[in-house]
Amino acid sequence: MSEFLGQYYLWLKAIHIIFIISWMAGMFYLPRLYVYHTQVTPGSEADETFKVMERRLLKVIMNPAMIIAFITGILLIITTGAGAPGTGYWMHAKLVLVLAMGAVHGMLSAQRKAFERGDNQKSEKYFRVLNEAPTVLMIAIVLLVVVKFI
Repeated sequence: MSEFLGQYYLWLKAIHIIFIISWMAGMFYLPRLYVYHTQVTPGSEADETFKVMERRLLKVIMNPAMIIAFITGILLIITTGAGAPGTGYWMHAKLVLVLAMGAVHGMLSAQRKAFERGDNQKSEKYFRVLNEAPTVLMIAIVLLVVVKFI
């Protein structure tokens, strides 16, 4: 299978990068929307607008982008053998950080549902801090992939 995938390695890599960029755009933007959403009155027109924006961002962009990034990432691991014995531990560390990014995605998704129900209990400050998590994780992941220092 890896020989077959090897023929499409550059295409897989390009698709992987495109969908990571799409996912990360949403990961940076959604917590910022939540910051602004906390500042409006529940049930107001602005509240309803934020709900629509958040739902569409998550369901139309972020979820599909994450799924395709995960699938192409797995295919790239199969193709290259990254993480196999003797290739270093950078891929293992990267996978842990990618799972952490997925956990942040899950937290953001759960929070969207809380806003949808009108049951948000989190503060503007909470979302300002949470907004930094994807950035820190992304920096660590890119350094692991490019420098392979572990």
